[in-house]
Amino acid sequence: MSANTNTNTNTNSGSSAGAASATLREVVGLDGRPARLADSVLVMIDFQNTYRTGVMALDGAEEALAAGARLLERARAAGAPVVHVVNDGGEGGPYDVRARIGAISDEVAPAEGEPVVVKQAPNAFHATELEKVLTGLGFGTGSGKDLVLAGFMTHMCVSFTAEGAFYRGYRPTVVAEATATRALAAPDGTVLPAAALQAAALTTVADLFGVVVPEVDGLL
Repeated sequence: MSANTNTNTNTNSGSSAGAASATLREVVGLDGRPARLADSVLVMIDFQNTYRTGVMALDGAEEALAAGARLLERARAAGAPVVHVVNDGGEGGPYDVRARIGAISDEVAPAEGEPVVVKQAPNAFHATELEKVLTGLGFGTGSGKDLVLAGFMTHMCVSFTAEGAFYRGYRPTVVAEATATRALAAPDGTVLPAAALQAAALTTVADLFGVVVPEVDGLL
């Protein structure tokens, strides 16, 4: 063993400094094309009022909400099924779906007949009716069909729902401009800006779990 305990013995030179590595999707040959909205189900994740004000307010929430409203309008015009998801954190808290704070924002409120799935975990598939609802729409588990995802928060419910969809055989596409997150304290105590966390979360999704399009207009 070297006497210098600070020596870096990692000899992996898979990518040079400043150069991006191939994504896992590229390595295993997954399709990189974004979803065609008319052939997809749009899943609107946690577009709740709590993310617009107070302790859970997100950076860029209003802009993301406006993008979500445009996306929702496009999906409806294309005849795509729409499923809304809300997080229920219990009475009296910032995720109380029985109160105004936990309600879906008016700008993206469900239309008559659009199902609302209630969850209590970041992955919208976990212990919910989402798979049953999708199956009823002809998008059963393992169907290989496209889901378009948008909503809050990027690093939590959007990312974990994309992962959940991927491992159930779906092809998730995340619309970046219709997502948002917040600044958080990093493990070393520094503040990780919302923009950095947003980029990291979307990059993680794009590495394996799904396709990420920057804007609503990036959908086919």
